[in-house]
Amino acid sequence: MKNLLQTNTGRLRIIGFLEGTSLLILLFIAMPMKYVFEMPFLTRPIGTVHGALFLLFIFNTLSVGVEQNWKFKDTTWKVLLACIIPFGTFYIDSKILSKIKNQ
Repeated sequence: MKNLLQTNTGRLRIIGFLEGTSLLILLFIAMPMKYVFEMPFLTRPIGTVHGALFLLFIFNTLSVGVEQNWKFKDTTWKVLLACIIPFGTFYIDSKILSKIKNQ
C-alpha cells in the first residue's frame, strides 16, 4: 500500500478503488433505501463523497495519461469511461493500471 502512494499511477489506483466502491454503495445501498424504503438520509453524504472521488479520479486520470504519454483514443477514454460504469474502475485497474511499470 505504501508503494502505491508514492506514484501518480498508484494514487490513481487507490482513488479508482474508492470511487468504484462509493458508486456501488450509492447505487446498491443508498438509492434503494431512498426510493424503496423512503429513507433518504444516506444519499446526500454518500453522493457528496462519490462526487469528490469522481472528480479526483478524472483529474488524476488526465495527469497519469500525460505522464504515461497515453493516446486519448487508445487508453485515456477507457479509463475515464470506467468511472461511470459500475465495477468499471475495478476492471480497468486489473487490465490497464496494474500493468504500468513505474508503480
